[in-house]
Amino acid sequence: MSAAAGFVLAERPRLGWRWVKFHLVGGIGIGVQLAALWVVTHVLLCNDWIATVLAVETAVLHNFLWHRRFTWADRGQSNWRESLLAVLRFNLTNGLVSILGNLILMRALVGGFHLRILIANLLSIAGCSAANFFLSEMYVFPVRRV
Repeated sequence: MSAAAGFVLAERPRLGWRWVKFHLVGGIGIGVQLAALWVVTHVLLCNDWIATVLAVETAVLHNFLWHRRFTWADRGQSNWRESLLAVLRFNLTNGLVSILGNLILMRALVGGFHLRILIANLLSIAGCSAANFFLSEMYVFPVRRV
């Protein structure tokens, strides 16, 4: 068995637990995103597009902090530079997938199918979830080689 195959087999149980943790954090993040969406649309009176971007970014930052401390705690960054790079990678991957995915899906679901904004937003979040997990696993919180 190659070293890479051994690594994949050793990581498999951890990967399943990470998937669960990722979705626990994401579930809380959905609440954060929906609350932010409500505040931005009903209190600040922003349009759907601006509200969606602000709500998604609020959830992205919330999720990064929890993923770093909980989901991928065993891969934590050791200094502020590594942490800054990780939050940048998270925004460029999960943030970009979430924002673009949400904008595209929200446009279709609210504009095309005339769904209510919160229901459309939940469906949009679900549509971006798997891509975000694998981007985080492979790129944002990579295994540190010693």
